[in-house]
This record gives sequence, C-alpha cells and structure tokens, in this order.
Amino acid sequence: MKKELSQSKVAESLAISRDRLAKYEEGKSQPPLEILVRLSRYYHVSTDLLLTVDIRKVDMDGLLRLEDNHILLPVAVDARGEHAIEIIPHRAKASYLAGYSDPEYIESLQHVSLPFLGSGKFRLFAIDGDSMPPHKDSSYIVGRYVEKLEEMKAGRSYIVITADGMAYKRLGRREATALVLESDNTFYAPFEVRAADVLQVWEYAGSIATEEFDVSEMAPESVREMLQEIRKDVAALRGPKL
Repeated sequence: MKKELSQSKVAESLAISRDRLAKYEEGKSQPPLEILVRLSRYYHVSTDLLLTVDIRKVDMDGLLRLEDNHILLPVAVDARGEHAIEIIPHRAKASYLAGYSDPEYIESLQHVSLPFLGSGKFRLFAIDGDSMPPHKDSSYIVGRYVEKLEEMKAGRSYIVITADGMAYKRLGRREATALVLESDNTFYAPFEVRAADVLQVWEYAGSIATEEFDVSEMAPESVREMLQEIRKDVAALRGPKL
C-alpha cells in the first residue's frame, strides 16, 4: 500500500502466484524463510522489521540505508536533520536487545550531540565491569556502527551485541564463523562469539568517564599502558597516513 503496488506486480517480482501472496497478506498462511528473504530484498526492509514491527507506523524514509541491502538501521534525527546519538544506559540494556531494530523504540531513547565525532552513525553505550581498564561501570563508550563483520580489525575494541547481551571487548582475531574477543584486563580469559549470533557491532569511537580515576590505578606502568591503548585507538580512527 505504501509503495502503491498491485498484488500481481509484487507476486510476479517474487516469482510466486498472486493467490499465494494474498494468503500471506491475509494471514491465512505463513511465508517460508526463502520468501521472507525475497520480501525483505524486494521492499528493502529488514526481516526484523517485517516480523516484529507494525511497519504502517514506521517512517521508511527515516531508516538508515546500508549497502548490499543489509538490515536497515533505525536512527533518530535532530531538528537540523542530523543523526542524533542515542544513549543506551544500564537500565535500558535488556530492552535494547529486544528493540534495537524497532524505530519506535529507538525514537524513545534519550539523545546527545557530539559534533566532533565526524561521519558515521554513533550510539552511546554504558559498560559493565572492570575487564577493559581504565573504563569502569560508570563509563560510556561511543560506538560507530560497523555494517559488516569483515570490517572488524584485530586489536581494535568493539561493542558486540548478541541476543544474549552486549560486551565491550577487543577483537583478538576474526575467524570464518566466529569472533575471538579479549579483555584488556588479563584476569579474564578470551572467549568466542559465533558470527551468526552477532546482531550488531559498534567500533570504539570515544569514551565518556563520569568518575575520576583512582590514584592507586594510575601507577606509572598503568598510565603508560593506558596511553599506548589510547594512541592505538586514535591511530586506528585516523586511518593510514598518505
């Protein structure tokens, strides 16, 4: 209806009969995975949106379009038409896992503007634990959206989101079917995440500390290691020298 297309036209494009399409639209039968994928690609709408959201309420022009017909990313836009940075605090982590692809949920999040970040789509995530010093429970990581796992590079840190939760870790290595994630705090052992289980990845683009660092944590060796990690992240963000 939004695209003003006839059932016959859509059915022909999907290589199915009009009667079959009508049964899907009327809820008389459920389309198999193959047809869902075809529908997703035909309408340029992610399967998440097709299956979980009432797309009659979605501003389709307000979705961030990605290359190669990948999942469309719901974004919030400020009064000037620029992408706002959504904040995912501790209390919203569970709901984010359920609503990360729901434009209405994304719109309900609080936003912040950080104009110095440059190009890209960013979100601000609260982190847990002491596995990635000097960041603490009170810290926030600014993540830049990564469209493809192939873009991830060993040695850089990422917010990795799966159905089981989200983790801020450094990529040890990327294998054919899994990511090996490591903590900067060597007390914690590396672990694997299946590539097929990854919902979203956000690369480190900055951080916000809401508490001062403890002097006891800032021994010369700790400072040296922290500066080295900051240099690595800054160099990675700048890219190769010309």
